[in-house]
Amino acid sequence: MGNKRSGWFLAVAVLIGCTESVPETAVTLPNLVGSWRAVLASPGGELPFELVIRDGEEGLEAVAVTGAEEAPFSSVRQEGDEVVLEFDWYDSRIAARFDSTGDRLTGQWSKTAPDGISQLAFEASRGGGQRFRAPAEAGLEAGDAVGLIAVTGDWEITFVDDSGSEPARGELRQVGSRVTGTILTPVGDYRFLEGSYEEGVLRLSTFDGAHAFLFQARAQADGSLAGDFWSRDSYHATWTASPTGAGAQVLPDAWELVSLTNDEGAFRFDFPDLDGRRVSEADPAFEGRVVLVNIFGSWCPNCNDEAPLLAEWDRRYREAGLSIVGLAYEFTGDRARDTRVLRRFAERYGIEYPLLLAGTSDKKAAAQTLPDLTSIVAYPTSVFIARDGRVRKIYSGFSGPGTGDRHTELKAELTGLIEGLLAESVSAD
Repeated sequence: MGNKRSGWFLAVAVLIGCTESVPETAVTLPNLVGSWRAVLASPGGELPFELVIRDGEEGLEAVAVTGAEEAPFSSVRQEGDEVVLEFDWYDSRIAARFDSTGDRLTGQWSKTAPDGISQLAFEASRGGGQRFRAPAEAGLEAGDAVGLIAVTGDWEITFVDDSGSEPARGELRQVGSRVTGTILTPVGDYRFLEGSYEEGVLRLSTFDGAHAFLFQARAQADGSLAGDFWSRDSYHATWTASPTGAGAQVLPDAWELVSLTNDEGAFRFDFPDLDGRRVSEADPAFEGRVVLVNIFGSWCPNCNDEAPLLAEWDRRYREAGLSIVGLAYEFTGDRARDTRVLRRFAERYGIEYPLLLAGTSDKKAAAQTLPDLTSIVAYPTSVFIARDGRVRKIYSGFSGPGTGDRHTELKAELTGLIEGLLAESVSAD
């Protein structure tokens, strides 16, 4: 009897031991892959964009989609119910968590800005869907839809904020209720915009990691538009727009916005590169060469639009006598931070020409570091210098891919200028 009882206890002990050694069931993480309707909580209301997450060769990849543009995130990380999507080159990130269903994310977008950290609440719902909710559903008052049936065409726009007014040109296309296009200013463009025109209400948005723009306007009885523009968490302006002809001159000439303060045609600069070495226009490396000085910021979307073209020019024309130098004006002025971001910028676009740490992004402060220019009105600004060391042309701003034919025409114009300077210099030798 005692032996049987001992055997029974031994069997139970073995069973208990086996049970305790069975591993716990692995926790299944929510699947990020797919299309999401993402929304930033702008002061003006919902600022939507499409978020698409895919399986890539090296892990998850994500893009923010607006119209024809897919703005890539630099990385996607998922740990449990926490998700982090980053734009390293903009010092920008979205940090969010899944809810209990696994079909909704909530969190915050944050970005380094001139006045600190800019932040907007973020949420996303699985499955994508319509970019903007219907105006009535969003609690918006309808406009005069009878006065304006559709918004396709060109628009003469005036923005007004605390510092005054600025002209702009809108180029919009409407199919059904969906609207795409862009808005050009004297110094660049608002890149790819997408939204809707319903019930007399126009709404457009874009998010690319650097900028978060929201435009709203109501149709007026005379066929014009009037509304508001919000950028990030702090900037607000009002705007009005009237239809205009396709060839109407709305914007000033970007070649005439900035000029030299001296008569000898000189443009001088002297700043450290990313390794701390001083570089100036007097360096022997620039002697007898055509020099393109690009005044930019890594934070600037139009500068990012232009960077691939600059890198291409450098590769194509370097042996023919072109030297490109980038003067970077960053948000913080912190050397370590700015150097880190600029190295990422250079790596992203394959830039091999020198980038110099020139100052901070405030335009008045930037102009003080370049006394040979009357002002800095735009990032980017490009200064074209012939082989004799004299400035030939200065162009303020850049029209990016969102401007369509204007982008193509500007690239051709700038390329022609460079080739002309190179040919002129060679023939003059």
